[in-house]
Amino acid sequence: MNTHFTLAEQALQLKRWPADSDFPNLQAWDAVDELLLTTAFENIQTTKPHHVLVINDHFGAISCALLEAHPELMIWHRSDSRVSQLACQHNLALNQLDSSQLNFINSLDPCPIQPDMVIMRIPRDHGYLQYQLQQLTDEISAQTALLIAAKAKDIHKNLLQLFSNTLGPTSASLTIKKCRLLQCQLQWPLPKTDKLWPKKWPALAQNVQLINHANVFSGDQLDIGARFLLAHLPTTQAGQTLVDLGCGNGVLGLSALLANPELHVIFCDESYMAVESARLTVMENAPHLAAQCTFLIDDGLSQQAKASADWVLCNPPFHQQQTITTHVAKQMFVDAKRVLKPGGHLRIVANRHLPYGQQLQRIFAGCRCIASQAKFIILESQLRSKA
Repeated sequence: MNTHFTLAEQALQLKRWPADSDFPNLQAWDAVDELLLTTAFENIQTTKPHHVLVINDHFGAISCALLEAHPELMIWHRSDSRVSQLACQHNLALNQLDSSQLNFINSLDPCPIQPDMVIMRIPRDHGYLQYQLQQLTDEISAQTALLIAAKAKDIHKNLLQLFSNTLGPTSASLTIKKCRLLQCQLQWPLPKTDKLWPKKWPALAQNVQLINHANVFSGDQLDIGARFLLAHLPTTQAGQTLVDLGCGNGVLGLSALLANPELHVIFCDESYMAVESARLTVMENAPHLAAQCTFLIDDGLSQQAKASADWVLCNPPFHQQQTITTHVAKQMFVDAKRVLKPGGHLRIVANRHLPYGQQLQRIFAGCRCIASQAKFIILESQLRSKA
């Protein structure tokens, strides 16, 4: 794994998160980060910005390199990902950089100052991108420098039109190492558009209204995996604790709570928008049960006490940012084993082709199939009671 980041006169150690995991052939930065930083360094020499807003800095490469080269900057790091924040914090410490110059804000928070420069990686989800562009219209001025980039394959006519409609006429640079910069001619004053999020939509099979913020998976209909798991929810007992791990909009935990109103449910996700969506979903459908719910931003279950839950439900992801990987799900399974009480159960839904059955067998020394269909399988492991 390459952890040595060099660019111009900058030399840093950068790691993905979790820092002690094995990421074969993966590194904590890519060519988009390099292009944005190269452009930023050139721009800083002439514009002398003080406040810089960095958006979607996956593992802190942009923020750390900026601070190393220009320690006078005050940087605002905005992300929807708790994992991205933890990675950036770790890389700041790894390189002994002044963390007091970097402020973390989440995707739902406005930037408290008007930035002199915005450095942005374009997210692949265009709904989330539209939300972020609408945020910017309330934060920037006509003098704000916008440095925006993505992989060349992700820049196309519809994306350019979205920028043009929100910020002003937008074009793309020539390709540089398979990446392109966007050039926005701000049309001032910026057009104001109706806020589209959060969205509310019916999950008819469950007779509930789900609420989604922009960066929450499956934003207007139930995904097939969640629908399959909803048909095979466990039977819980009064007073038990159930964790909806990677809760998204909270449909699994809410459905378990409605089936057993004496259940305590912990809604947990690394996405700020997901946890807020779950909270809003509970308040929309069962406000009288809100006192039995906990809503938690977390990296897996790192904040949960050992042997504190009876059930963990999970529809695990198989990617981190844009990289396909099973290590996130494996971390979830290991965390679940630590958090479950003796005799407690982890129940997941997954694509049939993923090796989760073997992983659960190794971690729990047991795994059984609850149900299966052509595409998905529901697996369950039980933490063995101590003799």
